[in-house]
Amino acid sequence: MDSFELNKIAGGVLSALLAIFGTKTLIDVAQSGHDHGHQKAGYTLPAPKAAPAAASAAAPAAFDPAKVTALLSKASVENGQATFKKCTACHTPDKGGPNRVGPNLYGIVGRKGGSHEGFAYSDAMKAHPAWTYEGLATFIHNPKGTVPGTKMVFAGISDTSELADLIAYMRTLSDSPAPLPK
Repeated sequence: MDSFELNKIAGGVLSALLAIFGTKTLIDVAQSGHDHGHQKAGYTLPAPKAAPAAASAAAPAAFDPAKVTALLSKASVENGQATFKKCTACHTPDKGGPNRVGPNLYGIVGRKGGSHEGFAYSDAMKAHPAWTYEGLATFIHNPKGTVPGTKMVFAGISDTSELADLIAYMRTLSDSPAPLPK
């Protein structure tokens, strides 16, 4: 058997397959009417059932910075220092430390917003008032929502106890730490 015979056999098999599947496809198209006006493409996913009114009333509560400041007296400075490691990518905690992507945070509690020397603050941050405990809690919880236009890209910390620990540590970054709220 030579190669010409193999080509004829392969051609015959492929022609038979084409005739079988091509004929079936043509019959399917003819029977369906090929009318796309009444058909929808794809699959409709089942929609979730609407929640009862009582369940929707139990939406998560809005952030309350007073809850964070109430926890400050019991907050762990050591845990706050560990949490502050997230901040060290952009900030330094040392007295006289350099600015990085963000300003040095030594003495931040009580300091006017946007006032650390040598850092190019956004206009929104320059207009921010002095950093109180509640102001820090609100800002660190949601930086972009608190000061629209800030350059800070941190997503925020939602856990109130972690936030209280962090602010308790930041309070120690000072020659004379601010008194705790009562």
